[in-house]
Amino acid sequence: MKKLFAAILLLFALSAAHAQIAGMTAYSVLDMPSSARIAGLGFDYLSIYDDDVALTLDNPSLISPRVSNQLTVGFVNLFAGANFGSVAYSHDFKHLGAFTFGLQFDSYGQFQGYDEYEQPTGTFSAADYVMSIGWGRAIDDNVAIGANFKPILSHYETYTAFAFGIDLAASYFSTDRSFALTLIGRNIGAQVFTFDGNTERLPFELSLAGSYKLKDAPFRLYFALNELQQWDLTYEDELNPSATTDPFTGEVVSRSAISTFADKAFRHLGVGIELSIRKAFFATVGYNYRQMAEMRAAETFNLSGFSFGFGINVKGFKICYARNNYHLTQAPNYISVTTSLDRFFR
Repeated sequence: MKKLFAAILLLFALSAAHAQIAGMTAYSVLDMPSSARIAGLGFDYLSIYDDDVALTLDNPSLISPRVSNQLTVGFVNLFAGANFGSVAYSHDFKHLGAFTFGLQFDSYGQFQGYDEYEQPTGTFSAADYVMSIGWGRAIDDNVAIGANFKPILSHYETYTAFAFGIDLAASYFSTDRSFALTLIGRNIGAQVFTFDGNTERLPFELSLAGSYKLKDAPFRLYFALNELQQWDLTYEDELNPSATTDPFTGEVVSRSAISTFADKAFRHLGVGIELSIRKAFFATVGYNYRQMAEMRAAETFNLSGFSFGFGINVKGFKICYARNNYHLTQAPNYISVTTSLDRFFR
């Protein structure tokens, strides 16, 4: 436990040095969940004692011999021709620990170029690529640590930039594995080569996530406290302000102090539930208040902030699907497939 507390203190120290304002960073590819199972809960990563290599790209403290020789592939079609994909493989090197090697990409599609005279110059593409080398090791039967090293290459038209990021994670698992808790500092790093001399920041995040398996029930509850490095995550939309003007008196009507505090607090919270029937089938439902608050249409109810998914095991393949409702018109569909290569090389 002393080692876990030391890891926690280190992450808080790093957060103080890298705290950033929400929405003022680049490399949104680093915020994408790599697994449909994660996306189905609406989380950035999961904290659970499991043998799913697809979870290790986002939480390196889950890298262990349990996922050795597993391969996972994920894909999601995003907005306006943009696509995100990932692939990862894990291997246990005994005395060195277990490693996960991954690649993620975010392709933003094709664009029409123009010169200064508004004459077309042809099409061009833009994409981000993230390589990942992750290491994980169990400190004892209840505590595990892990780290991801992530070189990041961005190529937009003829412009190229390079950065690197590091994830540091520490997890606690109860002896019966019903409870798991992870503290993680994600995207600690900097841009090394810039597009035009202006350095852009990585989307650093300090967060805490956990899960609890209900005794004698097929349900597991999940929670996440996100963006702990910054209290106020609210964003004021000029077209939909939180403060309104009374049409009769002209006075500005603002939220109460309690309502404002609750809104800021809940923007850090994500919750979800997973139903699992043995290891053959699972289904997930998640809710993210911040996503709902930022994406909802004024005076209109919609499913922004809600997500759901399911997965099945078929002949050694774990196939997962998820749908995350961003707003009224866009809900990306995530698909990931995971299998053990041992079944092919026995």
